[in-house]
Amino acid sequence: MDKVLNKSELEITARNWLEERGVTLKDIAELVYYLQAKYHDDLTLEECLYNVDRVLTKREVQNAILTGIQLDRLAEQKLLDQPLQEALEIDESLYGIDEIVAFSIVNVYGSIGFTNYGFIDKQKPGILKKLNDKTTGEVHTFLDDIVGAIAAAASSRLAHSNADDTLKTLD
Repeated sequence: MDKVLNKSELEITARNWLEERGVTLKDIAELVYYLQAKYHDDLTLEECLYNVDRVLTKREVQNAILTGIQLDRLAEQKLLDQPLQEALEIDESLYGIDEIVAFSIVNVYGSIGFTNYGFIDKQKPGILKKLNDKTTGEVHTFLDDIVGAIAAAASSRLAHSNADDTLKTLD
């Protein structure tokens, strides 16, 4: 009988793989802060970190992390067939599957995530700049989009929770 991964094993692995690839939860929380600080006067990094943590509990997010990182690793090891190998090595702009994986994360918290993702993907602040450095020999074709998507989803979660709080005060 096939073994089914339980949620905690999948989540632990996804979190560990992010760390192994040089991405901390604080790095992602800083991206959330970058996206949301101008909309929330008293926003803290801790609040951003909390929302990142909540996003990482979603199975869809964990699966996207594992799939993307595995493909990046295989490309680094030159274990993919051509022309896929080259497309991932150079982060081919017309490849687009890396963004599709990111959209699966963004979609978890609604349409506001798409605009957050598009903005941060163009700006490439913080850890995203490091992940996009093509001179390191590392391949982060999927990881940069996944990290941006996690930040966008956490930003969306934060925006939704603040909107809910505002509506409660209006009642």
